[in-house]
Amino acid sequence: MLHFAFVWAFLLMPLPLIIYFFSTKINNNETSTALKIPFYQQILQLKQASLSHGKYFSLPVLCLTLIWLLLVVAASGPEWLGKPIQMPQEGRNIMLAVDISGSMKIPDMVLNHQKVNRLAAIKTIAGDFIQQRKGDRLGLILFGSKAYLQTPLTFDRNTVNAMLDDASIGLAGQMTAIGDALGLSVKRLMQYPEKSRVLILLTDGSNNSGSVAPIDAATMAAKQHIKIYTIGFGSDKLAIPTVFGTRMINPSNDLDENTLKQIAKITGGKYFRAKNTSSLTKIYQLVNQLEPINADRKTFRPKHPLYPWPLSIALLLFCYLLSCGFSFNFLKLKTSKLDY
Repeated sequence: MLHFAFVWAFLLMPLPLIIYFFSTKINNNETSTALKIPFYQQILQLKQASLSHGKYFSLPVLCLTLIWLLLVVAASGPEWLGKPIQMPQEGRNIMLAVDISGSMKIPDMVLNHQKVNRLAAIKTIAGDFIQQRKGDRLGLILFGSKAYLQTPLTFDRNTVNAMLDDASIGLAGQMTAIGDALGLSVKRLMQYPEKSRVLILLTDGSNNSGSVAPIDAATMAAKQHIKIYTIGFGSDKLAIPTVFGTRMINPSNDLDENTLKQIAKITGGKYFRAKNTSSLTKIYQLVNQLEPINADRKTFRPKHPLYPWPLSIALLLFCYLLSCGFSFNFLKLKTSKLDY
């Protein structure tokens, strides 16, 4: 879309005409007390030169008029506005801490009517959550016996999702270091604004490794105004075939719900229990409601200045007149005849 930054510049267009027609009514030499216009005689000479050739508007006058109009257009700041582009939203800073310890290989989840292990279900459901968080910075921490920063906080949701897909069970060890994962998350989130710090911790066990106690890490997170949502994941029933038939067991015996509840309470978050994929999906939807995505979208339109075009054409016209041998002597100020 064409836009002019200084529309008022078009008011200058009739200025040469005003001077030209006023020159027929004013005699610069009538009285010594009248207002003296230094270039008045030159304007009269321009007019007389045009009339002497038998044309009211000769070629030089037409070219000079066009040059003037082009200069006014250039002064008005013409620019082309591109299509609106959405700016990255300054939303929340969300760190995902995902347990990839040995217990995540338990096949007690059903996804698309097929039995899958816990990590496979998390990759699918958490991946959908990641793609929905437009405008938020997302980071990923994977933990087992130790905690590792897999992806620092970034607007690139595809990268975070890809790194989660690449995670494998036991990559960080067979144990579960919940406290270390919390501590590492706090260290990364504290670099960002206080009101937008969120941590989502997903685990299926209890803290049995690492050097930081989960409650101590939660207290440190609360001091840094980091809200933690904890998710206990894993079915409470699993059929195990034996030589004596099928036996039902609870594969989530190791889940420390009390500690997860305390972590959430200390930091002002919430604890959720996900026993299957549908409940985990609902939990992530609920987190989306508790931490809504910023709906205010900022856009900008790129500007491409166009003033060089009219300036270039005006310069070419001026050079053309010079090359044709037109004399501009009548435009030169004769300082020896000026009356101050």
